[in-house]
Amino acid sequence: MNVRTVIHFRKSFFGEAERPIAEAHGMTASLFRYDSGIEAVRLSNRRGHLVVLPYYGQMVWDAVFDGVDLTMANMFDMPRPASEIVGTYGCFAFHSGLLRNGCPGPQDSHPLHGEMPCAPMDSAGLEVGEDDEGPYMAVTGRREYVMGFGAHYVARPRVVLRPGSALFDIRMEVENLSGATMDLMYMCHVNFAFAEGARIVQPTPFTPEATAVRTVVPAHVPRSPAYDALLADLARDPAVMEVLDEPERYDPEQVFYIRGLRTDEEGGTALMMRRREGDAFHIAYSTREFPKTVRWVLVNSDQKVCAFALPSTCEPEGYTAESMKGNVQKLAGGETRRFSVRLGYLTADEAEAEECAIRAL
Repeated sequence: MNVRTVIHFRKSFFGEAERPIAEAHGMTASLFRYDSGIEAVRLSNRRGHLVVLPYYGQMVWDAVFDGVDLTMANMFDMPRPASEIVGTYGCFAFHSGLLRNGCPGPQDSHPLHGEMPCAPMDSAGLEVGEDDEGPYMAVTGRREYVMGFGAHYVARPRVVLRPGSALFDIRMEVENLSGATMDLMYMCHVNFAFAEGARIVQPTPFTPEATAVRTVVPAHVPRSPAYDALLADLARDPAVMEVLDEPERYDPEQVFYIRGLRTDEEGGTALMMRRREGDAFHIAYSTREFPKTVRWVLVNSDQKVCAFALPSTCEPEGYTAESMKGNVQKLAGGETRRFSVRLGYLTADEAEAEECAIRAL
């Protein structure tokens, strides 16, 4: 069954006071505007809520379920207007890419994580309906990118919440409107909160081959002999970061490339971070859509984040480096590519069952 009702937003719908715009199936969508001028949609069910920025790259700014804040600790009390993601780095998740991705190297001219994170959306809306999985609410959006003598594509991001669930979907559809082939580099950049003492569960071993530390350090990361020595230690034995009991190891940041993930018959995989309380943060996706998985951990006085699984088409070393590694995908003229990530929060009982499922992959 596929039944849906669509509400097309206008920016005039968003005011200083938060107001509901739709209620259905035990879920509510309400609209408001931050003092910074940025529009927001709060999707709520009985377990918690998401705050989505419909016109601002369709970031997911906030995620709270069962009273647990899933979002990284950061310096931003609200989203702020910016042309690059570092100007508003406090969100739960953003779309990284699409033509360029990662940290620009010495030969690159693209912004950090590409053009999509803070992109102004051409249109946005709310979809309420039922599909094969049951009722849902979804924030929808559309952004057409066109550049003279350059690429021409349309991006259609989407965030889907269901009643009674603390798991939700972040999706992206990219259609090449040009007759020429375009580059495609996409990462679903999910910034989960750092939980000291948590244990990472992954369907691949914590060996140097399967959990490889990044040794090519970008320019924004301060280097020191102690940091270089730590990188060497982690390269030899990445198992020391299976349990996050030494937060000082992650200042400056640490990045790992997670390889050889076991999957189900359809190519699906899952990872999670089990907190000391027994509950967990969880993420699942298709390795056919996302052949790369990156881990980013940073803990300092201003930011605390454990992005324990960043599903991606490439690694984050910038366009030139990823091109040389063969990690830049191509999208033919008229072709469409779709990506979907299911993520969120699991109770202790749910986490126990899911850990068994991950171990069984």
